[in-house]
Amino acid sequence: QPEEITREVQQPAGGIGHKRLIAVYGESPETDIDYMQESLRTIYAVKEKTRCGWGQIRRVNVNAAPLSIESLRRLKEAGIGTYQVFQETYHRKTYAALHPQQTPKSDYRWRLYCMHRALEAGIDDVGIGALFGLYDWRYEALAMVLHARELEAAFGLGPHTISFPRLEPADHAPYAGNSPYQVADDDFLKLVMVLRLAIPYAGMIITARETAAIRNATLKLGYTQTDASTRLGIGAYSEPYETQQSDRQQFILGDTRSLDELVADLARAGYITSFCTAGYRCGRTGALIMDLLKSGKEGVFCKLNAILTFREWLDDFASASTKGAGEVLIERELEEASRKLPELYPTLREYYRRIAAGERDLYL
Repeated sequence: QPEEITREVQQPAGGIGHKRLIAVYGESPETDIDYMQESLRTIYAVKEKTRCGWGQIRRVNVNAAPLSIESLRRLKEAGIGTYQVFQETYHRKTYAALHPQQTPKSDYRWRLYCMHRALEAGIDDVGIGALFGLYDWRYEALAMVLHARELEAAFGLGPHTISFPRLEPADHAPYAGNSPYQVADDDFLKLVMVLRLAIPYAGMIITARETAAIRNATLKLGYTQTDASTRLGIGAYSEPYETQQSDRQQFILGDTRSLDELVADLARAGYITSFCTAGYRCGRTGALIMDLLKSGKEGVFCKLNAILTFREWLDDFASASTKGAGEVLIERELEEASRKLPELYPTLREYYRRIAAGERDLYL
């Protein structure tokens, strides 16, 4: 219900400081395109007061079942960010064995070509992925690269993001704990590196399925997006975490650090956390973003908007210790911007001043 969604969004937006969410929908008739549109409107309407400004979800990415072109057009009208559908496994025989005929997910080709339909419908940021551990990871990685190249050949742009979650043990899912294709840590690191080299323009998403150690190791291999303070159960954000039952979670997370803890760890390691959603709202999507990414020009905007959104988050949400680590890093980032981007630095500095004074949601 809308009121339940509102309660669920208030904590990420106003208590933690997230600026974007991934809304995951099932394949029930009760969560059809009408429900998706209504829920997205509800999420965007939440606005929570913070210490110095306000918290609000600025962009919602959607992970949903494959949809028709008509439904995808309506999804675009609702103002989504990236549309994600994972093939789970590209191996036809394995896919058929795991998705029996006459079940909602049994149509391999309907799922495989959903990104073609999304791009035809005008959704120009799409995300692909596979669930590694269902079949040989080498096969899946090669298939993802070919999927990206097919989208580039057909539409002139590849996936905006790629994801590679590993299969995790789950209740009532014996295959999850007994698959002969489980991916070892060393192979997973190799997988990340191969996909970064093969699809260099795409954002790479490492989730909290992975341990803190693995996420730290993959930082140097080029992942660009991650989650934190993740909750998997229905109603999990609006209820105290201590009272939640493990059987409400889809699987057990590998990294349970809070967003504050993760930001602090990254800052101490020299990495700035960006909460930027500017590209979606100023037209840097689709073919335009692909050109900027492939030329390296998008990095300029990413750097500057990272500084601005990091300033916001530090003032509104950071603990004292995390803010201390962040202040050291942000001064270093400002100094680097002044040297490397002198033509844009005055605008950056003016926006930075206004944000420090309480204004919010400024971007270049």
